[in-house]
Amino acid sequence: MIAQRRRVYLLDVEGTIAPISLVSEQLFPYARRHFPNFLMQNIDDPAVRADLRMLSVENCAETDAAAPRMPNVVWTDYVDGPLFRDHASIYALWLMDRDRKSTALKSLQGKIWKAGFESGELKGTLFADVPAALERWAARGRVAIYSSGSVEAQQLLFRHSVFGDLTGLIAGHFDTRTGAKMESASYAAIAAAMSAAPEELLFLSDVGRELDAAREAGCETRLVTREGNAPVEDPHGHRIIDSFEGLL
Repeated sequence: MIAQRRRVYLLDVEGTIAPISLVSEQLFPYARRHFPNFLMQNIDDPAVRADLRMLSVENCAETDAAAPRMPNVVWTDYVDGPLFRDHASIYALWLMDRDRKSTALKSLQGKIWKAGFESGELKGTLFADVPAALERWAARGRVAIYSSGSVEAQQLLFRHSVFGDLTGLIAGHFDTRTGAKMESASYAAIAAAMSAAPEELLFLSDVGRELDAAREAGCETRLVTREGNAPVEDPHGHRIIDSFEGLL
């Protein structure tokens, strides 16, 4: 009966449908290598400038104790010069080192990864059980993605996956513009955006605190344990799965 009520299968990415190594060993290093040149070559792109303006706002609001040692990313209408690009790059790399869920950074990373995916340098590595599960769930309801990575990065991952283009199986994409993943309001907002009640949404993630927030919103949850993930000491009462096989 529970499976019949489900209308939305909401999936985390890293550690849930894709190995953690995809991000830590491929995507992040690629973004680090290309960040300065990307800014130099794309500084006139309005979308890039919008991301940089947002990065400047985040930098000005920075509360980390190490922040005073960082350069100030001060936005002006004249950001074409090397000093601003250098400061923005240094701050972006600083955020990457701390795995900060910066919306501006994630958007810029997605734009950098686009070139890598389209050139074939990057491939969307997914766990082997993902394509069949997506097909099964898309036939029963709708599949959506919720990740700290930008919507653009999510779409690239599925368009250029090692199993081919899977974007046709995904009905919705959500990132931190919807809200933080550890806030229950984010899951209520996603359910509403997908025209579903929270109890009709099943959220799958490898992070217990994200699942706690989804459960608080009224969603069903599963804690996903995959090879390469950190051991789970306390599942917080969430049902544990190590594969999508058999999950309806």
